[in-house]
Amino acid sequence: MALRRALPALRPCIPRFVPLSTAPASREQPAAGPAAVPGGGSATAVRPPVPAVDFGNAQEAYRSRRTWELARSLLVLRLCAWPALLARHEQLLYVSRKLLGQRLFNKLMKMTFYGHFVAGEDQESIQPLLRHYRAFGVSAILDYGVEEDLSPEEAEHKEMESCTSAAERDGSGTNKRDKQYQAHWAFGDRRNGVISARTYFYANEAKCDSHMETFLRCIEASGRVSDDGFIAIKLTALGRPQFLESVAKLGIASRAEIEDWFTAETLGVSGTMDLLDWSSLIDSRTKLSKHLVVPNAQTGQLEPLLSRFTEEEELQMTRMLQRMDVLAKKATEMGVRLMVDAEQTYFQPAISRLTLEMQRKFNVEKPLIFNTYQCYLKDAYDNVTLDVELARREGWCFGAKLVRGAYLAQERARAAEIGYEDPINPTYEATNAMYHRCLDYVLEELKHNAKAKVMVASHNEDTVRFALRRMEELGLHPADHRVYFGQLLGMCDQISFPLGQAGYPVYKYVPYGPVMEVLPYLSRRALENSSLMKGTHRERQLLWLELLRRLRTGNLFHRPA
Repeated sequence: MALRRALPALRPCIPRFVPLSTAPASREQPAAGPAAVPGGGSATAVRPPVPAVDFGNAQEAYRSRRTWELARSLLVLRLCAWPALLARHEQLLYVSRKLLGQRLFNKLMKMTFYGHFVAGEDQESIQPLLRHYRAFGVSAILDYGVEEDLSPEEAEHKEMESCTSAAERDGSGTNKRDKQYQAHWAFGDRRNGVISARTYFYANEAKCDSHMETFLRCIEASGRVSDDGFIAIKLTALGRPQFLESVAKLGIASRAEIEDWFTAETLGVSGTMDLLDWSSLIDSRTKLSKHLVVPNAQTGQLEPLLSRFTEEEELQMTRMLQRMDVLAKKATEMGVRLMVDAEQTYFQPAISRLTLEMQRKFNVEKPLIFNTYQCYLKDAYDNVTLDVELARREGWCFGAKLVRGAYLAQERARAAEIGYEDPINPTYEATNAMYHRCLDYVLEELKHNAKAKVMVASHNEDTVRFALRRMEELGLHPADHRVYFGQLLGMCDQISFPLGQAGYPVYKYVPYGPVMEVLPYLSRRALENSSLMKGTHRERQLLWLELLRRLRTGNLFHRPA
């Protein structure tokens, strides 16, 4: 396994931070600079003007929606912001199912919550919605939203079982992982305090193979309907999380720290120490445990992270990497970009490290593998700038998705309970500033690097306006499809559709799956995302404005065209 790269002290100049735009305006794009043109030639053609994007125009924002859909959106968003209802939602769902029966209950859900947040039950049934969205300039990121309905006790048991080695369980082995990267009973149920993120618990290798097959079907479906598609995956779906915790601390070291462990000849140009390349990692003959090492603070020597792995644990680690390789190759074949979702901080260093290895192999001509950066983390800017510089030095194409983050409450509680520094920015405003800082840096990179790309995944209008303003100032035209925007299905249509109709590449994160199998994910999202739902006041205002306008103009039977 490889130690985290440590870059030389010389760093590129940090781009100027630009104040937030307050209003969209019609603008004509200047010609891109020479460095922005593949091949280095100067751009001579003047870009056509980009239409103004107005997030306050309710008529344009909801032109794609029928009146009954507007009414459903108003109802669902209002109910999701009602604390008394959310506190008893599980009991209400249970009683409704008993009173109505399964068939009528399914119909009720499809008319309300399920119909608002989920596209359909399978890949065939969601096609009309996808075609409709594409007609209005909005593409889809498919997500099979089925989540296992486990009790908290079952989830805790599965997590602890899958995050500890056989040697640790029987007392015959020792564990040198930092306490931050060790499983803890109090946080065994990783669903608690999580916003809008589906959670996978390890059951067995066959289940991981099943998850891989689901991802493969999503890749094929996306490739059939779009030549610019995305698919999101979670690495915890592809293998035993013990592996991610085992390598989590690896690769976080400065050049000064690792100079004592390795000779100068073994360090690459960028200060990396690569014990294995991607091809070696996925080779069944490789004993990965031999490369899971940490420095001994007393002796300065490298020692095994865990004293003993079983043969099955060795195979499980390799199979996880092989599944990632299968998905990356399929995505390459279908021309679909693979976004590796961020997860909890005790998994994330390993996820980022493995994603980086895939980027080195598959992002040669264009960015096919996108890493995700959670901007509520204090080290988000450092992570972004390190990876951008590494891509620049090694010559592969940088691809990133910027998000705020989904694990805030859980991360804070875990840090306080276990006793390590809170990794989260102290305030919402600090997270906004971090997001804008990271985004500004990446957009500056895009100006000089024609092959880099970024997904701006945000429901915040100010953040999206910031991105639009910086794109205009840097000469990044939406027709180049280098800056993408993303929002959840059922949220912030007043952002997604104006962007799509103005020619910006914009995507909806589209969950699908059978009603009862998606309910656990849906109910948690409604409950844990209640703070976000309370922030939909502006969206509800715009929905009311459009409903009233249609009523006044006699256009209640509006048919989108």
